[in-house]
Amino acid sequence: MTRILITGKNGQVGFELQRALAPLGEILALDRKGFDLHNEANMRDVIRAYAPHIIVNPAAYTAVDKAQSEPELAHAINAHAPGVIGEEAAKLNALVVHYSTDYVYDGHKPDPYEETDKPAPQSVYGKTKLAGEQALINSNAAHIIFRTSWVVGAYGNNFAKTMLRLAAERDGLRVVADQFGAPTSAALIADVTAQVVGQYMQRGDKPFPQGVYHLAAAGETTWHAYAKWVIARAIEAGRTLKTQPEEVEAIATSAYPLPAPRPLNSRLNTQRITRDFGLTMPPWQQGLEHIMRLILL
Repeated sequence: MTRILITGKNGQVGFELQRALAPLGEILALDRKGFDLHNEANMRDVIRAYAPHIIVNPAAYTAVDKAQSEPELAHAINAHAPGVIGEEAAKLNALVVHYSTDYVYDGHKPDPYEETDKPAPQSVYGKTKLAGEQALINSNAAHIIFRTSWVVGAYGNNFAKTMLRLAAERDGLRVVADQFGAPTSAALIADVTAQVVGQYMQRGDKPFPQGVYHLAAAGETTWHAYAKWVIARAIEAGRTLKTQPEEVEAIATSAYPLPAPRPLNSRLNTQRITRDFGLTMPPWQQGLEHIMRLILL
């Protein structure tokens, strides 16, 4: 039976991966205590003991603003750990599925980013995630790297839940309206991962595609429009909120300064994943409708 190791099981994506990958083999899903990306010896010991055929690594340092003041910790987890995982996977001839981010780009491109566009991360988080991609590639392990953006799930903390909480507490909200992207559900990320892993398991003697792939829902929106959409759906479902959709004020990024700069353009072109794996990304609203039903239960 295929052995699959999943890291970061308590994160948004890790939680969904346990569901999506369950039919494909024996799952060992670990949290930070069981698989510590800040502890090289622990990582090597776990991988050697379990000897997985596939390692799926959604675990990461994701506190984007805090990373600006903790660059060494962010580097250890995001940049160094993927290389360690790759080194051990290479010894086992195992596949590594790893997740990266739109923050590897500067956000200045007017069109959706393609995998061949030159990265130019502007934050510690983005720089460490890009370094982690390169460390995994340099390890010579078989690998798939999914760059995704604006991740949202029914489990864990995210923008949609924050907007609902604030809308219940306040009479109005101010939300950035000049950053563009597509809210991408953790369930979609997990399901695409399962599809790709399933194809890998059925590859036989055929060469299997590797490298970096953009994985994001179709369409685009802004954080401001996204907030209004979430609030409107909650009210339609009977949730009582102080802030109405029309009371969400659109502001510029410059009016809401944060320690880590955000890309103004987080749109990702997903044609490569369609070409290589035959997978079509659904519109972002589809994933959000499902998540909202779960959140509002």
